[in-house]
Amino acid sequence: MQGYYQSHTQLNFIGDTGQQKLGAAKVLVIGAGGLGCPCLLHLATAGIGTIGLADFDIVSLSNLHRQTLYTANDLKKSKVKTASQNLLAHNPQVQIQEHDFLVDETNVLNLIQNYDVIVDGTDNFLVRYLINDACVYLNKPLVYGAIYQTEGQVTV
Repeated sequence: MQGYYQSHTQLNFIGDTGQQKLGAAKVLVIGAGGLGCPCLLHLATAGIGTIGLADFDIVSLSNLHRQTLYTANDLKKSKVKTASQNLLAHNPQVQIQEHDFLVDETNVLNLIQNYDVIVDGTDNFLVRYLINDACVYLNKPLVYGAIYQTEGQVTV
């Protein structure tokens, strides 16, 4: 797939060196719903080398209009497995690590310890606080977004 990242490498502020850094990066996205789907797609197409994907849910009909990694053919399938397949279809050069389980206090530290950046795309305040606490404890950068109706917020 020579030339896949050509538009990136031509930019002075990215270039070959920057693209190599993206390829060496490990990013974990927790939540493959309305926040996680676009984030995952852009990380994969940007060439992030390793993308961790954590979610425990299945694709439902109400997801399809806003969770762009899924289609009607994906109904009742694991979001993690379906998103992983669709991301690899966009960019087979990335590695997807599937974490098909509910993130909780028994597994959060082990889950995030091997990633460089953590993205919180969850919709549950208890899990958000848990992820934040784990990132503080392990000194990991955390990016999170929130959506309410037509308003959104992103924080690093």
